[in-house]
This record gives sequence, structure tokens and C-alpha cells, in this order.
Amino acid sequence: MNAPLVRLPLVLALFALAGCGDKKDAAKSAKGLESPEQRASYGVGYSIGQNLSRQPGLKIDQTAFAAGVEDALAGAKVRIDEKLIQTAIEEVQRKAAAEMEAAGKVNLQAANEFLAKNKTRSGVKTTASGLQYEVMRKGFGTAKPKATDKVKVHYHGTLIDGTVFDSSVQRGQPLDIALNQVVPGWTEALQLMTAGDKFKLFVPPALAYGPRAAGKIPPNSALIFEVELIGIN
Repeated sequence: MNAPLVRLPLVLALFALAGCGDKKDAAKSAKGLESPEQRASYGVGYSIGQNLSRQPGLKIDQTAFAAGVEDALAGAKVRIDEKLIQTAIEEVQRKAAAEMEAAGKVNLQAANEFLAKNKTRSGVKTTASGLQYEVMRKGFGTAKPKATDKVKVHYHGTLIDGTVFDSSVQRGQPLDIALNQVVPGWTEALQLMTAGDKFKLFVPPALAYGPRAAGKIPPNSALIFEVELIGIN
């Protein structure tokens, strides 16, 4: 977009809160996507749309959004006064933040109730941080990873209502990742494991994403993971 209209960082901040829902029924035709320019353009559009679909909060009017993109690419004069755009963005951001905060309070209460009950189950251990885990299967290793190590893991993550938000198991592809690049609950839990171990983790919101939403994960959600440590890289 052209300065002095909405700055790119401000637009990206708006995108970070936005959501336009799943588009699983989108047309799969490749017609009109034959040239490199067409394919690159489609890729840019798809990437933006995919990012929006993963974010909670704002609702994007796709017609208005497309009109803004078309006008900007054509170099046309903006149809709305800059101040109206700025005011609208701030208003929608405030509304999204308020909705996020309200949802976070409800989710935090549900998380606390779930974890309080869960820690009384036989086999569930609770660490000083509040992380809960149970050993599903013992492995064959003796070495445990350090917080600075990289590990290979298979995992299946759900919310406390059973909703799957991420799963390397479903993708059929283990994850290689550094323990200093994951949520604190994972960093702590993996250091308790040896190769071949499979743990079920019950991660409090404070050791996960806290009051922030993350993709399919609502704010202040307790998370459940089945994690298998395949190896320490």
C-alpha cells in the first residue's frame, strides 16, 4: 500500500488478529495458473489467506479485502479517507482484543478445573511448575536431552475437549526441533524423557501460550500432548 495510507506493519498487525474461517471447499482448478507470474501471484494470495484462516479474532470481508488489493495494485485512489480506515482498524482491534480477553477468562477457569481434577488421577505426576505428565511407555535410552539440545519427536496435540490442533502423527512426519524453541511445558517435559519414552503431557496455559491465541489454540488453553522422544540430535 502507498504511504501515507495504512502502513505495512499496521496491516500485518491486523492480519495477526484476523480470521476468515476454513476454506476446505475452495475450487481446486489450476485454470489460469499456467504462467510463473500467475502461480506466484496465487501463492502470495494463498499464503495470506492461509495466515488469516489460522488466526482468531477479526472477521475479514473478502469482497472489501479484494477491492482494496485491486485498487492498490492498479494504483487507483483510495476510496476511503485515511482517518476512517485508521479508526476502523483501531475499533476492530479493540473489539477483537475484548473478545479474546473474555474467551481467555472462560478458558482459564476451564483449564484450572481440568488440571485440578486431572492431577488426582493415578499415574499422573505434577512438577513444581504445575506441569502434569504420565508415562505411557518407557524407552530404551539413558541420556536425557538438555534445554539446548535438538530432538526428534512424534506428537499428537489436543485441547482438553479433544479438539486436535496439531499432530505429527497425523502428518506421518516426526518433528526435529530445539528445546529452546518450544513452549516451556515441552522444554521441561522433554528433559525428563529418554529415547523411546512416550509421555502424556497436560500443559497449563502459563506453560503453553498463555493469554495469546495461537492458530487453532484459543487463549489460556490447557494443552494435552502425547509425545514420543525418538532421539536426541
